Amino acid sequence: MARMVDPARGLWRVDLHMHTWASPDSRTDPAALVERARAAGLNRIAVTDHNTIEGALAAQRLAPDLVIVGEEIATETGGELIAYFVSELVPRGLSLAETLRRLHAQGAVISVSHPVDRLRGSALGEALTLSVIDQVDALETFNARCLFAAYNRRAAELAARHGKLTTAGSDAHTLAEVGAGYVSLPPFRDTPEGFRASLARAKPGGRLTGPLPHFASTFAKLAKG
Repeated sequence: MARMVDPARGLWRVDLHMHTWASPDSRTDPAALVERARAAGLNRIAVTDHNTIEGALAAQRLAPDLVIVGEEIATETGGELIAYFVSELVPRGLSLAETLRRLHAQGAVISVSHPVDRLRGSALGEALTLSVIDQVDALETFNARCLFAAYNRRAAELAARHGKLTTAGSDAHTLAEVGAGYVSLPPFRDTPEGFRASLARAKPGGRLTGPLPHFASTFAKLAKG
């Protein structure tokens, strides 16, 4: 499939949240992920495994034209940040301030994944999100795994109110989910600066994937022991 979401406007479709076997709750092989992303017509993907960049680096070696190295990082609060153009692993369990410091030091683009999803303990929550709002580039305003659209709408409201960029993604832990969430945005240079400039014109899109993918993640975690 040709990798262009809107040829008339020259926009790219980019899924900014997905996982591989490097995450404890996914069994997706990086090679299969790359193949699926290309078949879905995605122009770029960000591989954002939990607290590791191993899977992202493996996928990028296979498809450097496609893959952005990212990481979804659990802080000491239990809430997560999600970052792009990560060049050095940021370990889990650090304070919010230290996690942000390490991401800023390497020039990463920083977002907050599913920030106000009340059904996920990994959500940072509105109060903590607001406490660091001036230190992040973006909020994830569409996550396909949110069970209620209201959580995405609230994230979008916060992003608009505070002048933040918006990110979106499938949060795919299985191949079937790839591309279920995405941003449509202008083509960008493969740099944090180029990515930020393009995100300023990004529009989130996609569909909610419902509860079944969450069961798949639980099964993957159990199967991996």
